[in-house]
Amino acid sequence: MEHVTIDQIRGDLQDSFEPLMKKYNIDDIGTFEEEGPEDDYYIGYTVRKNGRVYMVHMPFAKTDEGQLELARQEWTVETDDPTDEDISGFPTIDAVFEQLFKKA
Repeated sequence: MEHVTIDQIRGDLQDSFEPLMKKYNIDDIGTFEEEGPEDDYYIGYTVRKNGRVYMVHMPFAKTDEGQLELARQEWTVETDDPTDEDISGFPTIDAVFEQLFKKA
């Protein structure tokens, strides 16, 4: 599997901010990063829309050299509400936002 640096992933995410904000009418977007147990590392977006905050991320494994390797091609959504359960299994970021922001 391909190893990439955290800075490379962060740069790719930042390059997508403006198009995602326009496409989904997002109020604010930034990067999300969290180190988990062992070599687990989660990186993705923090998104704010309509007063709600979502952390949308993918799982990576951190190598001994500090690079990341994608663990699964699967986006997970967490919210700022501790009573909400995480939602996993999204194959693309568009699938995430289409589910979160679908018109009622």
